[in-house]
Amino acid sequence: MGSGYWSADVYETAERLRKGKSAFTYSDSGARTVHPDLDPFDIGKRESRDSAEHPNSLAIAVLFDVTGSMGAVPRTLQKKLPRLLGLLKDNRYVQDPQLMFGAIGDATCDRAPLQVGQFESDNRMERYLEHILLEGGGGGQKTESYELAMYFMARHTSIDCFDRRNKRGYLFIIGDEMPYPGVKPREVSAWIGDELPQPVAIRNLIAQLTRRWDTYYILPEGASYAGDGQVLGTWRALLGQNVIELADLDAVCETIALTVGLGEEAIDLAAGLADLQDVGSAAGETVGRALAGIGAYHGGGKDRNDRVLGSARTSRALPAPRSGEGTSGKATHGKDASGKGTHGKGTSDLPPGSVLL
Repeated sequence: MGSGYWSADVYETAERLRKGKSAFTYSDSGARTVHPDLDPFDIGKRESRDSAEHPNSLAIAVLFDVTGSMGAVPRTLQKKLPRLLGLLKDNRYVQDPQLMFGAIGDATCDRAPLQVGQFESDNRMERYLEHILLEGGGGGQKTESYELAMYFMARHTSIDCFDRRNKRGYLFIIGDEMPYPGVKPREVSAWIGDELPQPVAIRNLIAQLTRRWDTYYILPEGASYAGDGQVLGTWRALLGQNVIELADLDAVCETIALTVGLGEEAIDLAAGLADLQDVGSAAGETVGRALAGIGAYHGGGKDRNDRVLGSARTSRALPAPRSGEGTSGKATHGKDASGKGTHGKGTSDLPPGSVLL
């Protein structure tokens, strides 16, 4: 998937035609089950593919919590996320981004604990957002089934950026609670259709996920557990610095776009904030605070004057492994001993006790 081109004009026309009506047409129609377009059961894989139109595809997935603790956050996200592709392309952070949207609930009690769209390069991505069921459920235990979504992303995606170029995609999880301690075989069987011989511990799952996906957790203001120390501590123990506190949900697209730009070494944080000012965005201060740690970690990047329209960045692909050489299951998003960026580097020696997915 991923053919076609994004058009801001098409998006704005659709917004005008709605005349203030909700874009969640499926959910607001009284639906109570997952839409067929987003049902993860027995679908094989969601694919991000290169094409003649998009020869250097980069997979970017955004999954957000739609349980009750997130309040009105999902509706705000729906209004903001379709502009993400425009920001990525207009600022030349990514040559051929392909976006997938999805939603997360609680597999212990919800009717739709996992909803996943398809990777798209054009306005068709809006269709998947419109079909998301805003169930508003959840178990009330400060945990939701983020681990089920991460299992799907680790096991049921096929992305050419990694498969052809050994370059990880980007996964953003937007929520306000913690994952359960591990992936439960009965839930995977019920909602995805796989049969697991035993549970997968969350740390082993993260190790497997981050081989292919550079994974971030965003905790937005306006959610019930915004700023919660237990939630933040749990995710930081799993993802390290890739945990983002966002003080203004209106800045979600800008935050994701600049995070990708930093990971792609297309910009440093100062250049990214200048880009936001150039396009008239008022999100610069919020984004600057949210990404201060990640921006400092990435350091340099390209000066904005060095970005030439249409120029392709040098791919940071993995070299072929030497005979007998293992790699680590942990993400290596940072700099190696030579000082080169390592966003694209995934690994394969998993921690003891891992269940291979």
